[in-house]
Amino acid sequence: MFSKEALTAFGANCDEGLARCMNNETLYFKLIQMTLGDGKLAALRKALEAGNLDESFELAHALKGVHANLALTPIHTPLSQLTEKLRAKDSSGWESLLAEIEKQAAALAALAG
Repeated sequence: MFSKEALTAFGANCDEGLARCMNNETLYFKLIQMTLGDGKLAALRKALEAGNLDESFELAHALKGVHANLALTPIHTPLSQLTEKLRAKDSSGWESLLAEIEKQAAALAALAG
């Protein structure tokens, strides 16, 4: 199960994320869990591998917003970089950015227990 302490150690700004959830820890943790299981990260990988830059941009942009709202900085930062590259129709280097995003998502999932 998530805890504020574990998420803070992960690099999340829990105070900011909780503020967006009216300081409701149960809601905040549930939204994080939902994000991990929504399949959008897998869809992003598939779109990038297929070379579909428009779909990749839409997915990266949506994921960036969700992770920003939840203040999950370790995932949000590389998502922001990927989103901006895709906005410019630049697909170079997506592999390393996506690897970092997936690594951080796996670390976050491990906190759920």
